Amino acid sequence: MTHRPGDAVPPLERAIGLPDMIAYAGATWDWYRLHYDPEFARAARLPGPVVDGQVFGALLVEQIQDWLGPRCFVHRLGSTFKAPVFAGETVRCEGTVAAARDGFLDLDLRVVVPGGDGAAGRVAVAPARARVLLGTADGPGAAERR
Repeated sequence: MTHRPGDAVPPLERAIGLPDMIAYAGATWDWYRLHYDPEFARAARLPGPVVDGQVFGALLVEQIQDWLGPRCFVHRLGSTFKAPVFAGETVRCEGTVAAARDGFLDLDLRVVVPGGDGAAGRVAVAPARARVLLGTADGPGAAERR
């Protein structure tokens, strides 16, 4: 498959419920109460537990790997948080190809909380950028693609 700058990365949409957040806390040993305790969040004057920021990196990598398959390797991923996401909200990972070269892609990505009409309502993460190696992580030319 040939990729060109401007090509859309197929979106990934996911509802993030409190059980998901508790499972993530257990998997990462990150038991900060703001990420799973509704009463603690309310005491902090928030509408609910806040989704751990690392979840968005995991979702962006899932989006990329769903699109490109198992022979891609996310070599670099960076992002900036813009707004919190709370338990029970749905997020959508979106992106475009910024550059396509022999053996790798550079992607511009973001995570949004869709509005009621499906359009982007609130930007949670942007900008986010990824360099994705095509083939294998340590294959020929991997060092030159950095």
